[in-house]
Amino acid sequence: MMRLRVPKPAMLSLLLIQAVAVVLLFGWYHRPPSENTSLSGRKVHVLLLSSWRSGSSFLGQAFSQHPDVFYLMEPGWHVWAAIKQAGARSLRMAVRDTMRSVFQCDLSVMDSYVPQQRNVSHLFMWSHSRALCSPPACPLTPRGEISNEPECKKQCDIQGLTLAEAACQTYSHVVLKEVRFFELDSLYPLLRDPKLDLRIIHLVRDPRAVFRSREQSAKALERDTAIVLEQANISENNKQYQVLQEVCRSHVGIYETAMLKPPDFLRGRYKMVRYEDLVHNTLEEIESMYQFVGLEMNEKLQEWIYRITHGKGKGTKKEAFKITSRNAEDVSLAWRSTLPNEKVKRIQDVCKGAMSMLGYKTVDSEREQHLLDLDLLTPRERYQFTWLPSKSTTAKL
Repeated sequence: MMRLRVPKPAMLSLLLIQAVAVVLLFGWYHRPPSENTSLSGRKVHVLLLSSWRSGSSFLGQAFSQHPDVFYLMEPGWHVWAAIKQAGARSLRMAVRDTMRSVFQCDLSVMDSYVPQQRNVSHLFMWSHSRALCSPPACPLTPRGEISNEPECKKQCDIQGLTLAEAACQTYSHVVLKEVRFFELDSLYPLLRDPKLDLRIIHLVRDPRAVFRSREQSAKALERDTAIVLEQANISENNKQYQVLQEVCRSHVGIYETAMLKPPDFLRGRYKMVRYEDLVHNTLEEIESMYQFVGLEMNEKLQEWIYRITHGKGKGTKKEAFKITSRNAEDVSLAWRSTLPNEKVKRIQDVCKGAMSMLGYKTVDSEREQHLLDLDLLTPRERYQFTWLPSKSTTAKL
């Protein structure tokens, strides 16, 4: 009988391949919860990019309440709060690097910005994160249920951030909301980082509505206003217009960078959303955003979204950072009946380019402003606001 002799080096190679295959197979069947990923097989990182008083807190909650999402609201707040006498430009890299760490579930970056005991409650607006109110961070809210922010605040504050980090590891999506970027260039290292699968959702709002809301929350935004204006000495009468001008410039710059001549690594990773479209077709717009980042809608989320956008509340100055149940469409139009026409004209003057590019029509008279049947939104086809990732783009990610 003929025997086949296998050389020793070949035999060792075969045994090594077999061992590796067994380890990989074992790991595939026994993947721990901390490596939970998206349907594409990777964690997805989502940046909700906006400006103050643009509806970003509501949008953040639409993601936070999703059972597959670990959400934090404005980690960059800690940077701006700790370094008060600087400008937005000099702080942008620190904000970016803070976000990079949080995207990777490393909250040790907060050591520089929070007290030594590092309670969860030291994270900005922490109780608005459903994930921090749910296991393993806190037993209060089962996954898949809508969290109760006041109850979470009472029961889920814990010392140390270890459980928060552990919770972050168990979700397929890490979503951060941020209002402290005025261009996309500083985010390029995150988009190029092979450890991150970053998608950007850019939320904009009619500058006239933003101005009205900022006036109501001027005291709460005082420190941020100074940083946006690079600590310049500007009269109180002009501050809000100057900030709005910077916000409008940033929207134009971000939109042009992402849509007109984008770098290859940005293609398929940017989506523009107008707040007015969001409140007019809420479920459709949120489902579209979910699809963009690889999430699915469920019945509980649909019910919650309906309730939060069809309440009777109008919102007050005391609710600068609170999510309340109110009629969202009425709120979006409130500027038309409350802002003096002189202010409207000045806002239109400082934000003319941004309004034209983003599809907001100007009013030429006080009569037009108060004529609520007059639609001031230019219809925009969905393809103008986003690229859906192609198979080749997804493969590169």
